[in-house]
Amino acid sequence: MSEQEQQKDQHALDQLSINTLRFLAVDQVEKAKNGHPGAPLGCAPIAYLLFHKFMKHDPSDPKWSDRDRFVLSNGHASALLYGVLHLSGYDLPMEQLEQFREWGSHTAGHPEYGETPGVEVTTGPLGQGFGMAVGLAIAEKHLAAIYNHENHTPVDHHTYVLCGDGDLMEGISHESASLAGTLGLGKLIVLYDDNLISLDGPTDLSYTEDVTKRFEAYHWQVQHVADGNDLVALEAAIKNAKAETTRPSLIKVRTVIGYGSPKAGTKGVHGEALGAEATKATKRNLGFPEDKSFYVPEEAAKNWGTVVERGKKDHAAWQKKYEEYAKAYPAEAAEYDRTQAAKLADGWEKKLPVFPTDKPVATRNAGQVVMNAVAGVIPELFGGAADLTSSTKTIFKDSPSFHVDPKGRNVFFGVREFGMMAAVNGIAAHGGLIPFGSTFFTFSDYARSAMRMGALMSVHSLYVFTHDSIGLGADGPTHQPVEHLMSLRAIPQLTDFRPADANETAACWRLALERKSASFMALSRQDLPVLDAEKYKVAEGVKHGAYALDDSGKDIILIATGSEVELVLKAAEVLKTEGIHASVVSMPSFRIFDEQDEAYKAKLLPEGTPKLAVEAGATMGWWKYVGHNGGIIGVDRFGASAPGPLVMEKLGVSVPHIVELAKKLVKK
Repeated sequence: MSEQEQQKDQHALDQLSINTLRFLAVDQVEKAKNGHPGAPLGCAPIAYLLFHKFMKHDPSDPKWSDRDRFVLSNGHASALLYGVLHLSGYDLPMEQLEQFREWGSHTAGHPEYGETPGVEVTTGPLGQGFGMAVGLAIAEKHLAAIYNHENHTPVDHHTYVLCGDGDLMEGISHESASLAGTLGLGKLIVLYDDNLISLDGPTDLSYTEDVTKRFEAYHWQVQHVADGNDLVALEAAIKNAKAETTRPSLIKVRTVIGYGSPKAGTKGVHGEALGAEATKATKRNLGFPEDKSFYVPEEAAKNWGTVVERGKKDHAAWQKKYEEYAKAYPAEAAEYDRTQAAKLADGWEKKLPVFPTDKPVATRNAGQVVMNAVAGVIPELFGGAADLTSSTKTIFKDSPSFHVDPKGRNVFFGVREFGMMAAVNGIAAHGGLIPFGSTFFTFSDYARSAMRMGALMSVHSLYVFTHDSIGLGADGPTHQPVEHLMSLRAIPQLTDFRPADANETAACWRLALERKSASFMALSRQDLPVLDAEKYKVAEGVKHGAYALDDSGKDIILIATGSEVELVLKAAEVLKTEGIHASVVSMPSFRIFDEQDEAYKAKLLPEGTPKLAVEAGATMGWWKYVGHNGGIIGVDRFGASAPGPLVMEKLGVSVPHIVELAKKLVKK
C-alpha cells in the first residue's frame, strides 16, 4: 500500500472514530430528550486528537498522579466527555451513556468530580473549569519544582482545557487568564471552541472583543486554527503549544456548532435535543448508519481501543522510572507517596501551638502562628491571599514566592477573589497539596460560587477569611460582613469555623487539615482574650463543634461564636451577681456540631432550658438551636463606620444587652 493510500485510510478511520464520538453524544441527548448536542458535534475532532493521540493518561487507572489533566470548562457539553471516556476505555459502560441525565447515573448533566472516572473537576457554571485548570497547572509547576531532578521527573504533565465563548465572557476567565500568564504556566493549554453562537444567538450580540489580543496581553502564546475539522492544523497547533514552556497557550479553533446537522450554525442546536428526524438527517449527512443508536463500529472501537494499551505502557514506563527515582531520592519519594495519598505526617499535630492567656491575640494572628508552626511538618500546605497577606496573615515566613521560585509556597493571587478560590479548588483536585486562599470575609461574596464548587466536589480546599464581623470597625459597612456566616453555612458539605480565641483557632486549623474536605474560617481583626486551653479542654471541645465553657448554670444557656464568646462569659458573671446562673457554650462550627450524636447535643443544649445565642451576624439559622422560646442577639442590618467596640455596642452586641435579654428569657 502506498503512503498516499495509507494516509487516505487513516483519514477515513479518523473520521469514522470522530463521527462515532459525535453520535454517542447526540444519542445521549436524544434519549434524555434534553442536553447540548451542538458543541459535541463541533468539537469532536479536538477531543479525539487530545485523548487518542496527545494526552498521557491511563484509563485503567484514572488517578495516576502524573497523568495529563483534561478539563471540559463548557460543562454543558458533557455528552462529548462521556463519549470520549467510554471509547477510551474508562470504566463508563454504554449503559451509563444510555442513562444520561437520569437519577443515579454516572453521566450527570454536567461533569461531576468523584462521580465519573476521568472527570477531573466539576464544571457547570461557565468559567470555573478554566479557573480550576489554572489551579491544576499551578500544582503541577510547584510539585515539579519540589520533586524533579535532572534525569528524574516524576511530575511532568500538561493540563488541557476545552472552553467556549461563555467561559471567556465570564469575569473569572479574565482573572484566571491574567494570573496564569503572570505565573508563566507553560503546561496549560486551552483550546477555545470559537463557534460564534451562544444560547441567545450570534455571539456578536454581546461579545465582540478580539480574544486573541486579550490573551496576548495576558502573556499567553496564541494560535488560530481556521477549521476545527482540520486534524493536521489542530495537531500542529497542539505540538506548538506543548513546545512553549514559559507561557500558557490558547488555541482559538473556529468550529461549526451542530456540525453536520440541519440546525448547524444556529442557536437551535445549542441547548436542546436535535429531534428524531434531525438526528437521522445528521447521521445521513456524515455517512453514519441512521437506524442505529449508541452504535460503535468495530473499526472505530479498535482504533479508540489503542488508547488503553498506550496508557498502560506510558504508566508502566513512568512507574519504572519512579522506582529508580525512589532509590536515588528515598526521602523525597516517601514524601511524594505520603502527600499523593493525602496522608498527614505522623505526629504533625504535636507542632500545634498552645497559646498562653497573658495577652489577647487576634485570631487572624493566631492563624499565622499556627500555619508557620506546622509548615515544616506539612510541606504540602500551599497558598496565599488576594493581595491581602499583610492583613490576613496568611504567609509562610521562611518560604519564597511561587511566582519568583516555583518551589515557593506563597502564592500572590492578586485582587482576584473568584479566580483565587477556583484555583484553590483546582490545586486541591490535582492532589499532593493542601491549598488555601484568603481575603476579607465580606469579599467571600466574590468567591462564593467557587466555594460552592469546592464543597460540591468535597475537595480539600481551605478558605481563610479575616475581618469577620462588624467588630472590625471604621472601614464601615462595605467591609463589615453581616449575612456571610449564615450564607456560607447554608452550603452543603462546607465546614464552617469561627473560633473564639487563639487556642480554638489552633484546634480549628487541626480539624480543617484532618477533615480532607472544603472548609472556611472566619477570623477576627481585633484582639481577643485567650481561653485557658487546659482548663476548658479547648482542643477536645472544638472536635465536637460546640462545647461548654461553663456548664454549672441551670437557669439559661448562653451560646456564642468567635469574638462574642468573650461577651457571653462576661455576661454570665454579671448574671451570677443577680442570682441567675448561666451556662456558656462556645460553638465554633455549626457543621461539626450537627454531626454529633443526639445524646451529646441533648446534653449540651437540653430541652426546657432557655437559650440565648449571640453572634455579630445575621440571626437567621440560630433558631434551630435556641428554639421558639429562646432568644438571639445578632445583626440584621448593615453596620456602620466607627471604632469596632462602639459599633458593637450601638448595634446591641454588648454585655448589657445580653444580660437584659437573658433576664427576660429566664422570667418567661
